[in-house]
Amino acid sequence: MRHAHPTEQAVGIEYYVSDTDGTGGRLRARDDHFRVRELERFSTEPVDTSMDAYPHLVFRATLRGWDTNDFARRLSDSLGVSRERVSWAGTKDKRAVTTQLFSVYGAEPTDIPELNRADIEILGRAGRSLEFGDLAGNAFELVVSDHDDESATNTLAITDDLAAFAGTDADPALGDPITVGVPNVFGQQRFGSKRPITHEVGLEIVRGDWEGAVMAYLGRPTAAEPDDTQAARAFVEKTRDWQTALERFPNRLQYERSMLHELAEHGGEPDASTFRGALERLPTNLQRLFVHAAQSFVFNRILSTRLERGLPFDRPVAGDVVCFADRDAPEGLELPDVDRSQRVDERRVQSVTRHCERGRAFVTAPLVGTETTLADCEPGEIERAVLDDLNLEQADFDLPGEFDSTGTRRAILVRTALTVEDNPRTFSFSLPKGSYATAVMREYLQCDPVDLG
Repeated sequence: MRHAHPTEQAVGIEYYVSDTDGTGGRLRARDDHFRVRELERFSTEPVDTSMDAYPHLVFRATLRGWDTNDFARRLSDSLGVSRERVSWAGTKDKRAVTTQLFSVYGAEPTDIPELNRADIEILGRAGRSLEFGDLAGNAFELVVSDHDDESATNTLAITDDLAAFAGTDADPALGDPITVGVPNVFGQQRFGSKRPITHEVGLEIVRGDWEGAVMAYLGRPTAAEPDDTQAARAFVEKTRDWQTALERFPNRLQYERSMLHELAEHGGEPDASTFRGALERLPTNLQRLFVHAAQSFVFNRILSTRLERGLPFDRPVAGDVVCFADRDAPEGLELPDVDRSQRVDERRVQSVTRHCERGRAFVTAPLVGTETTLADCEPGEIERAVLDDLNLEQADFDLPGEFDSTGTRRAILVRTALTVEDNPRTFSFSLPKGSYATAVMREYLQCDPVDLG
């Protein structure tokens, strides 16, 4: 194991699996260097099926330089319908070439407009709209730019290490598919690529420190931000002068300004309810994200501690909680179903290990909430020690409004068939929904997370 980049350590990712030097380089030098295609499980009827029974038109779109939300908004505007009529299964990034499904309620094929940088293929009709649960995973094709000239040997050595980590035995060669595994960490983008403070806000919320949560979001300037933003954050940290801070915060920081409006309107010395009210000025999805990011940070810390202690990721030890594979996953994709779980005692370690080897079961760790099942024995000791170190208890996640979370568990290993080709250096692999391509690529590049895009 090697120590991770300091920016990753700040979000709980302490190590790389491989001891081999990374290749350096970066992703997304161009949009077409990051290609992702959704792996769905959604069936359609022929396009000439009655709209009465199947009112949703389904199409596949390949988008270049489109954020999913922006594309949906442009599409609904062009159709002259509410944005609520447009649905999709997974949100994709703007700096990429993405292929994904959309459904539009009440539309005919001839209604779909031609939009710039969008190739559309009509698939058929459906009786319901697309939902998040229809996404099973994503297939990636990623080009690495500016890597070391002599990095092919290191790539092979890292692949060998990751194959061993996955519990597979193979002789890697460029161009040949090989099954590798990496810790299923939450990537940097979960916490903010340039200003990773989302989990810090969430931790303060969970601890009941609403003022600390607000100041974590408004203050704590970072060198990656423009000078005027840094100055505004430093001012509000020092003075707590909400009205003057509102005048200093740039207009582009709309969320911060909305919070400052709430604080300035109350004047004087705000109490806990006022600080909470400032946070509730933010969109509900962002309110939920704060606590989710705190859970993700705890999860990353648990995985780092397990790695440090030398416990396996590809198979259980006594006390682990495993989940089983989703029976409806697309062929070749290992998709955990965390709703089907089981605690592993000493008597069942060997039998569950065989299930793990065949991709039928997965060791898990908690995304801690009020109802999360914690492990026993050494895995449970790790989970409880991380919570103690952060001064957290499960009951702390019993929170008002959008901040509340019952928690769940998540697979600790993500395993995939990987192909690496040269000229240009291209990595191809598929991951289940919720897993990060950067969790794979960070092991190879071992660079500043910003360069992972």
